Amino acid sequence: MQDTIFTIAENVRLTADVLKMTLSGDTSHITAAGQFVNIALDGLFLRRPISVCDWDSDTLTLIYKVVGAGTAQMSDLHVGDRLSILTGLGNGYDMTRSGQRPLLIGGGVGVPPLYGLAKRLIDDGKNVSVILGFNTANEIFYREEFERLGCTVYITTVDGTAGTKGFVTAPMGEIDYTHYYTCGPKPMLKAVLAAAKTDGQLSLEERMGCGFGACMGCTIKTRFGNKRVCKDGPVFDSGEVLL
Repeated sequence: MQDTIFTIAENVRLTADVLKMTLSGDTSHITAAGQFVNIALDGLFLRRPISVCDWDSDTLTLIYKVVGAGTAQMSDLHVGDRLSILTGLGNGYDMTRSGQRPLLIGGGVGVPPLYGLAKRLIDDGKNVSVILGFNTANEIFYREEFERLGCTVYITTVDGTAGTKGFVTAPMGEIDYTHYYTCGPKPMLKAVLAAAKTDGQLSLEERMGCGFGACMGCTIKTRFGNKRVCKDGPVFDSGEVLL
């Protein structure tokens, strides 16, 4: 874990309430897709945890949804503004278990961490399929970015305005995959777990206090006892989670 000052290079809207923030700074403590960062914001006691969408040696990409005071404040920040960010938090996805045909399943703001994962799986020569689930067509983001990586992309919308009508589980039965990785709200994860044909890895979303395991505020029950989402996760094996 490292506290680093990052400088905003871009903060643009992808949809009505989802934004992409690109920052420059030291990313050396980010080691795996699925990790998150914790952002300090003026006037707010608790930092805001945001999953890492992508990174390279000196650039960090975050995608976030405006849902409260913290993310609303982030949406008003400008190019050149500086942020104190804790990096290297949490355990990410284990790529060694992917097999040749991994399936990535993201719902809403569970999509961003899967982009960095897909990019690295493609670089490893894997044939990556991706299911991106949204409520309606005007909420869709990053479809083209996944396609440009070389992924086979399936879109689902609850209201049927784009792609397959229904939830992310709708296309799962027609895809031949060796392992799955998923991130999204708990009801979605529960449905994916029930529909999956293989084992996989799930990234859980929980309210966090400190973000590095000290406060115990994000403790969950697993088949192997209580675990902290921020420290022991946020990625867990499909065989250990209790949803």
